Amino acid sequence: QVQLVESGGGLVQPGGSLRLSCEASESLFGFTTMAWYRQRPANARELIATMTKSASTDYADSVKGRFTISRDNAKNTLYLRMDSLTPDDTATYYCRAFSPGRAYWGQGTQVTVSS
Repeated sequence: QVQLVESGGGLVQPGGSLRLSCEASESLFGFTTMAWYRQRPANARELIATMTKSASTDYADSVKGRFTISRDNAKNTLYLRMDSLTPDDTATYYCRAFSPGRAYWGQGTQVTVSS
């Protein structure tokens, strides 16, 4: 069973930045795609950023230009750099790793944007 452990969430003021981390228990090369999702209060979980094995990235319109997905293969860790945060970014953020036939979620990390 693959373990994904997110960290880096917390309380930040509007306009601030955070970097989330997602450490995997095995090499990221074992997955076709790594992704970040978020679930805002009273909303469904939404896909916000993806990175393929070849390092191709894609973003939801709501975060494009403000969030950056990256990874450190040596550390088996996926990152999400979040800049220019607004209260609308308040959510639980989840990491996901998947390949054909298997998919894993992390437990989530809470991000609260408030003054």
